[in-house]
Amino acid sequence: MYALARPFLFSLDAERAHGVALRAIERAHRMGMSSLLATASAPLPTRAFGLDFPNPVGLAAGMDKNGEYIDALFALGFGFVEIGTVTPRAQEGNPKPRMFRLPECKGVINRLGFNNQGVDALVRNVERAKLRDRGILGINIGKNKTTPNEIADGDYMYCLSRVYPLADYVTVNISSPNTAGLRELQEEQQLRRLISILREEQERLGAKHGKRVPMLVKIAPDLTDADIDACARVLTELEVDGVIATNTTISRTAIEAHPLARESGGLSGRPLMGQATTVLRMMRTRLPESIPLIGVGGILSGADAVTKTAAGATLVQFYSGMVYRGPALIHECVEAMRRRKEAPSSGPLKPGR
Repeated sequence: MYALARPFLFSLDAERAHGVALRAIERAHRMGMSSLLATASAPLPTRAFGLDFPNPVGLAAGMDKNGEYIDALFALGFGFVEIGTVTPRAQEGNPKPRMFRLPECKGVINRLGFNNQGVDALVRNVERAKLRDRGILGINIGKNKTTPNEIADGDYMYCLSRVYPLADYVTVNISSPNTAGLRELQEEQQLRRLISILREEQERLGAKHGKRVPMLVKIAPDLTDADIDACARVLTELEVDGVIATNTTISRTAIEAHPLARESGGLSGRPLMGQATTVLRMMRTRLPESIPLIGVGGILSGADAVTKTAAGATLVQFYSGMVYRGPALIHECVEAMRRRKEAPSSGPLKPGR
């Protein structure tokens, strides 16, 4: 069905098509027609971060920034859905146009800039969701554009405290290239300070609410080897629950001849696959097995999902894959990962494999 709708969607501005597609998914869900958009998969139970996922295929943050479509997205068959990135206060994001498709290479460039309605609006939307028992809900948090890095911990702490009672896990986004200076928070000393504060808050909130909500950190694909070493060292020392590798890239090496290569923003989709998977593999070799990884960046087929698993991911996510493949990609990835898991020769996954 998506194959029929795609030419129309691709005739629209990319950001407008994004909204049209989400509303269509929502309408299909309300009419009980989600099965026409995606083939249901048998469960493929996967445990990570102390959570039981019905299957290891998830939606990456960015598609549903405000948590307005949670039920409709779970109805497509995702094992987990990550909403956000959300900030303490509502913000418009960067000027339009700010989202561009690159069909020739199955890529997307976006410089949205954490456009969202604020954490209070997201909380209200999550409270209204009815299908949360179908999968795991992650909530991705960030800082407002106008908040200096020196006091960014206040924004993250506020969001963490607001979403903690509702989230199955929380992702700390310090790797978007579309908020000026944000990626500086990945520098070793700043990272140690921020995550130390958030880990203390996580433990305080756990005691207050009587449950422990895992906290993950999402990293950039543009880190140097030394950056990856430092990042892994800090995240290991502070015992974070998980790592998401990776966000979008500012590199244009994979598309340098493309007419849109000069557009600023984060590049995702097929051109990101190799770079993101390399960082994933490097992080797996540097982190203890007690810290699982989610592999994201460039998944457009079931084979791509298996490649992420082979590089060390326990779970996978995609977003640009929905643009180019539609909901059918969910079932394809689940079944490819099932075949790998059930293959007699697969054995236990080892770091760097």
